[in-house]
Amino acid sequence: MRDQLVELKSRALEQLQAAGNLNELNELRVKYLGKKGELTDIMKGMGKLSPEERPLMGQLVNEVRDALEQVLEQKKESFESAALQEQLKSERLDVTLPGRKLSKGNKHPLTQIIEQIEDIFIGLGFEIAEGPEMETDYYNFEALNLPKDHPARDMQDTFYITEDLLMRTHTSPNQARVMEKKQGEVPVKIICPGRVYRRDDDDATHSHVFTQIEGLVIGKDIRMSDLKGILLAFSREMFGEDVSIRLRPSFFPFTEPSAEVDVTCAVCKGDGCRVCKDTGWLEILGSGMVHPKVLEMSGYDSEKYTGFAFGMGVERIAMLKYGIEDIRHFYNNDIRFLKQFNRK
Repeated sequence: MRDQLVELKSRALEQLQAAGNLNELNELRVKYLGKKGELTDIMKGMGKLSPEERPLMGQLVNEVRDALEQVLEQKKESFESAALQEQLKSERLDVTLPGRKLSKGNKHPLTQIIEQIEDIFIGLGFEIAEGPEMETDYYNFEALNLPKDHPARDMQDTFYITEDLLMRTHTSPNQARVMEKKQGEVPVKIICPGRVYRRDDDDATHSHVFTQIEGLVIGKDIRMSDLKGILLAFSREMFGEDVSIRLRPSFFPFTEPSAEVDVTCAVCKGDGCRVCKDTGWLEILGSGMVHPKVLEMSGYDSEKYTGFAFGMGVERIAMLKYGIEDIRHFYNNDIRFLKQFNRK
């Protein structure tokens, strides 16, 4: 057995040194040190040795294995180093070449519309007020003349979290909070932008989450004509100087009288087309004079002060301004759609 081990060691070392690549080296490793290799075959005969010979043969087997593994590791490192050098030569980097141009991000079209609307109203003397998206039933409904079990609550399918907490269905709660904070002081002149939530089925014109901007003005001798003047100025800044508006009677629990506001169709300029369903008008928002009960619940004397409020959907404004027919485009994150609104 000793002679077999000595001969195997000599032969294996000679072949390992002569190996020309990693594949040949791996084949030799399997041939001599694998589970079915020659060294393993020799070790199977150790059971026939006397107890005195076994430790000596075991030590010799370990010495042969260590010698072969050492050469294997050295040759492997040598081959890997040579391969790396070849790779570096073939993949040499020219640092003088210009780099790849990175795409710049851009504001979402809804963000652009929100900022444009804010700029218009700030120019008209309004301030921006914000509030929580998770609201109490009181501020979302009761403070806006919508007591519990009021039938108008059915107009706004609500996401309730608890009996008293909900995801706000409009940004009007901000108006109630601001009025309450002002404690009867005037003037109040604010807009309230933010996300709102309703249990709608998503389709081309509806979404369960969307963006609203509400406005509120309170002071002495505030009239419906003031509301019309503000909305006309806004519409012409947003859609063009040749735009006209009209107010149609409507109903909202927190305003009286109430009106829906239309603008002349940006596509046909009022002549009638498919977009405006041949009416020449497009609805953009709801509005009205603040209901006396809403004023009184927030600490204002309705005999002394009056006010008006309005609310618009940002997605609605963006769809009309840019001719977008499906609200879902705003939320699908399709880069092809978003790139159309890059500001240069």
